[in-house]
Order: sequence, then structure tokens, then C-alpha cells
Amino acid sequence: MNFKFNNKKITGILSVVPKNAVKFEEEVDNYNFSKKQSMKLKKIMGYGEHRIAEKDTCVSDLCIFGLKYMFNEGLLRKDEIDALILVTSTPDYFMPPTSNVIQGELGLPQDIICMDINQGCAGFLIGLFQAFSFLEQEEINKVVLLNADIISRKVSRKDRNSYPLIGDAAAVTIIEKDNSRDNKIIGNIKMDGTGYDAIIMPAGGLKIPYSKETSIVKVDSEGNARSLNDMNMDGKSIFDFVQKEVPPMIDDLLREAGTTKNRVDYFMFHQPNKFMLERLADKMEISYDKMPNNIVGKFGNSNGVTIPVNLTYNLGDKLMHNSCNICLAGFGVGLAWSSMLVKMGGLSFCEMIEY
Repeated sequence: MNFKFNNKKITGILSVVPKNAVKFEEEVDNYNFSKKQSMKLKKIMGYGEHRIAEKDTCVSDLCIFGLKYMFNEGLLRKDEIDALILVTSTPDYFMPPTSNVIQGELGLPQDIICMDINQGCAGFLIGLFQAFSFLEQEEINKVVLLNADIISRKVSRKDRNSYPLIGDAAAVTIIEKDNSRDNKIIGNIKMDGTGYDAIIMPAGGLKIPYSKETSIVKVDSEGNARSLNDMNMDGKSIFDFVQKEVPPMIDDLLREAGTTKNRVDYFMFHQPNKFMLERLADKMEISYDKMPNNIVGKFGNSNGVTIPVNLTYNLGDKLMHNSCNICLAGFGVGLAWSSMLVKMGGLSFCEMIEY
């Protein structure tokens, strides 16, 4: 499915990462593997350190911290916000929506739309599509998109397949109407629910409620220990999916936009791990300089939040002072994969802060 939007723009991005940085070497004794095996994997996958939220920190805490920073710094006013969208797979509660919790805690106006979207790796783009759609309404001029996940508490610390990869983070993106120019935005999205169990938290919902049985830790054939309460990722399946589906998706996007890879300045993709991004760049014949792959090794994989973290960390200053043609892409949980071509630049802010 293709999307086209005009006269919309991203005007600012703030990413929020926990101060607590844990190095891979500090955790190797948790895994049922020799240190030599683990260090070899570190080199291949690009493990370094990841940001892990302190106990009891929730998605709302990271988002509220980021928004308060913006209010205090004069980057955003409460009365400017017409819609508040939160994309997360780790909400504070089943109900109420965490976006309503954030609105209430911050004392935002009542004349505002609050919306939670349950999405993972493609969540940043899905959130942008929703924000652009809201801006089609006459009375909506500014949308705040929140992307946040606390994945660390949903992954077994003894699961070497997943735990070294994950990280916690949040991002605040401001999207506004732009009537001064014709800024065409092209996007696409695909879904395949037949692969829903490739990345899954099996227990905890109504299908399989938490119980003593779901808390039992078992060791899989590869030596990873986890329970049904923990996230389970089929790494090989996800790797094959990304290599198969993402390149033609980007080709379709560029064809629809009437442009080529050479005219794209940066490919700022979701970052599952360094190895997967390098193989994807090789297959698409894109230089590593144009497709950064350093986020997991510095902050961890925080679902769709890796894209705004990628933007603020790697292009923060450039996006405030220059204009770039950027291809965004997210792929994973769902299964879902999405991409977008957008001109981005002259941002009011594009920075990272620590919680």
C-alpha cells in the first residue's frame, strides 16, 4: 500500500536514552556459552553497550521526561499540541491508553487527540503516517509523535539470542503543516500476519495469561534460556525476511517517487543489529556511510525508536543546518515492513538527552 502526503514536515526530533549503559563484557557470564564464543559473536553482530532503564521506569516516564525538557527549553508549548500519538509495544497498562496517562500527568489541554498504537520495528513510520493523516484536518496544526519502548524487562537476561541486542529508549517527533512549499512525502507499507510469531512475547495477554507455568525457564536447542513470559525472536527467520522483502520495498518506493538511490542522501533504517544492516546494504549496493549501522552497538535495539535515535545521533547537527533527502525504513514485529522518502532539514532541534 502506497501513501502520498503534501505540505507536511518534521520540525524537530528529540531522543531520550537511559543513562545506565551496560557493556556486553559485563553480561557474558549470564549466557550458556564460552566467553570465546560470545566475544566472537560480539564482533560479528557489533555488540558494544546498550542502554537499560532502571527498575520501575516505564514508557510514560521517558516520554514525560522528554516533553518536560522541551517545555523548559522553549522547544514546544503545551497549548500548541493538537494530537498526541504514542507508538509502543510495552505500554504502562492494558488500559487506560498510556498517551492519556501522559496527557494527564503533563496537564495538557482537553481539546486534544490521544492515541496509542501497538507496533514495533515499523512503528516510527506507522506513527508518521498517522500524524500526517491527522494534519489533513483543518483544526490540527501540530502533532507530537512519541515512540517509546522498555524492552529490557521483557527479555530474559540469559537469552544471548536477544538480550545483548535490546535497548530502552524514547523519542519525541514534532510534525506540522507546511503551507510554504510543496513538500511531497512518499511512503509504503506491507504486513504479513502469518509470521506473527517470529518476534513474540507469548504470555501476558488474554491468549496466554501469566501463570506459574509460563514463568518456567527452559533452555532451547541453541542454549538460550527463557520462559513464555519473555520475548522470543527467531533470528534466522527475521534475517531472511529482511533480506528478501526490504530491497524490493525500497525499489518500489523510489520508483513511485521517480528517483534513484544515488539521489538519496541517507538511508536511515531501523537497526536490528550491525550484521543484518551490513548485509542489507551490500545487497542494495548502498555504502555503509549512507546507511549507518552503529546504533545497536551504542544504545541497543529499541524497536522503532532506533530510527529517531539514528537520526539524532548520526545526523543531529546536519538536519538542523542542511536539507537532506532521506529514506526511512522499519521492518520486523508483525511482520510489518514500511519505508518513506522525505526531505528533511532546517529542524528546530535534533538532539539526544539522557534520562
